[in-house]
Amino acid sequence: MNKTGPSLDWCIVRIGDDKNWWVDSISDNENWDVDDLGIIDPKQFLHINELLDSMTEFGLNSQFIDEAFFTFAIDEEKKGGLIKLVRVRDSLLKAEDMLFALPDVLDEEKGPYADFLNHVSQIRVSMLNDLIDFVEPYTIEEMEEVLAEKHNNDFLEGKRSHFSDELFSILEFVPEGFAIDTDLDEDTDKNKDEEDYSDLEAELIEVSDKEEKLLPDSDLKWDEEEEKDDTTPYEGGAPDEAP
Repeated sequence: MNKTGPSLDWCIVRIGDDKNWWVDSISDNENWDVDDLGIIDPKQFLHINELLDSMTEFGLNSQFIDEAFFTFAIDEEKKGGLIKLVRVRDSLLKAEDMLFALPDVLDEEKGPYADFLNHVSQIRVSMLNDLIDFVEPYTIEEMEEVLAEKHNNDFLEGKRSHFSDELFSILEFVPEGFAIDTDLDEDTDKNKDEEDYSDLEAELIEVSDKEEKLLPDSDLKWDEEEEKDDTTPYEGGAPDEAP
């Protein structure tokens, strides 16, 4: 799909108290409502990409990924801790630079992002049935019911829904009372991935001087002090892994 929104050329983002990035203003304000509009930062997408990699052998179609997101690169720093991002046409999976990803939710029910969520949900359920010995095959309807209940509880508690939370809830989903057999799923062994992720993270931090200046470590949570406070290998806003 050719994402040529009327004037989707830039957006200005800010980091929230929840350590997620949110859109403050956008060039195409006719089609986008910036109220509670989140955007996935490069660190979060690095972790998302790792989870997607583990789905490849189960039939993941990478085309869904590129079609589901508008990509943005850092342009300049604004007053008040705001960052201006400019639209680029690079593939998220192939880009050499760090990119922010804005899900294409112009059509929430039938758009590219909705298709992407449906696709990865089906793949995740396929993985679960392959890696867990259920009495009866687990269904996508069962997973959607659990996730819908969690979403409703978050809403009742006044928690803002961020796209990263939505993705992690699917990509890391495991039914309550079960666990993935890491002997069968070595590619997604999180203990092993912790060291591997650090290596990938070190490469990611090697950004241009301009990007380092615009996004200090404290903004995207890349400083070592915050890494020590976080008990998980990922500190870019991912929710707790389901039991």
